[in-house]
Parts: sequence; C-alpha cells; structure tokens
Amino acid sequence: MRGGAGPGGAGGARRAAGPGVDLHWLPLGAGGWFVRSNGRVYERLRSRLERRPAFDLYHSALEVGADDGRYVIETAWPIPDDRPASRGVVADGPVGSRAAGRFRVLRYEVRCWREGTIPDIAWVAETQHVSDDAGVARRIVEAAGSVPPLVWGRDELRTGDMWNSNSVVSWLLSTAGVPAEAIAPPPGGRAPGWRAGIVAARR
Repeated sequence: MRGGAGPGGAGGARRAAGPGVDLHWLPLGAGGWFVRSNGRVYERLRSRLERRPAFDLYHSALEVGADDGRYVIETAWPIPDDRPASRGVVADGPVGSRAAGRFRVLRYEVRCWREGTIPDIAWVAETQHVSDDAGVARRIVEAAGSVPPLVWGRDELRTGDMWNSNSVVSWLLSTAGVPAEAIAPPPGGRAPGWRAGIVAARR
C-alpha cells in the first residue's frame, strides 16, 4: 500500500491492529535540513563517480504488530539524550569509526519501541506491507537487540555497501525470513546500506 508524501499525508497513519509488518520509506533527512543537505551532496558525488543519474535517498523504518502489542523499529543518529529506556533502545553502535564512538553524539541507536512513535512518520513517501505472519513479526522483535553493532558509514564486512539504518532494517527482515532482496524503495529512489544488511544476515 502507498502512503502520502509530506506532513499530514496518509503515510502518517498507524498500522492496523493485528500481526504483521509494515515497512516505511522516509525521504532521507525528512524534517531536518542537516541530514537532508548532506545526503544530497553525497548522492550527487556518488552519482558522478558511478556515471549515473542522482536518485532520491530513503531511510527505512518498521512497524510490527506482535503478540504483545505494536512496535516501531528505527535507527537514529545522533542519540538525542541519555535516557534510552524512554524510547525503546535495544542496541547501539559507533558512527564513522570505533574510536569516535566514545562520544554519544557519534553513536547511533536501534529502537524497538513498544507503542512508540517514528518522529518523521508524517513524511512517509511509501509504506509496504511485507508480512502478515505472526511468527515473522515475533522474530523481528526478538532479533532487534542482536543487530550487529557495525560502524555506521563503513563497510567492515566488505559487502560493497556501507552499514547504516537501512542495513539494520534489511538485516532484521532477512533474519526473520522475509526476502529483503526483493524489496525496493519508491520509484526513482535509492536506499544506501540495504544490501549490507542482507549480506550480513546471510553470513
């Protein structure tokens, strides 16, 4: 199913009650100029190096209907404060380098937040319903705390793609048995890091 783009669009609706998994595609940096502008510069340079058109970049998040409630799963950086329990943090990792990860502002966090929120949900460009299977939903929630704490922005596993928020989502889907390699962002878009999560899950 498709959601509306921009604030107040249909993409802001919460998923229906019951078991299942929804994948939300949000424009990179939705609601924040810093990430958005840096993403555009990155994609412009990358497209020139690869001699291809520049694409819109997307960040992904999950909404999971499990046996014990609804969860939102998203990776965020930088970490906003030192109260991880208040937003369902189950894992974290360094940004840029392991040495830099000593500082909170250079760490990312993985949230598996029961009845939580996705801050930029109103900007969703497209929502894909990827599973109605209660077992898949349960496995995703259970695996969230086991996400590999790889360095954001690096390719430590030599997958040909960097590790980031999209890697976390594709890793969780693949680990739970969802064919993430068959999933794509909205037309005209690209999701850096998606392949890295799939390869990491296979290994």
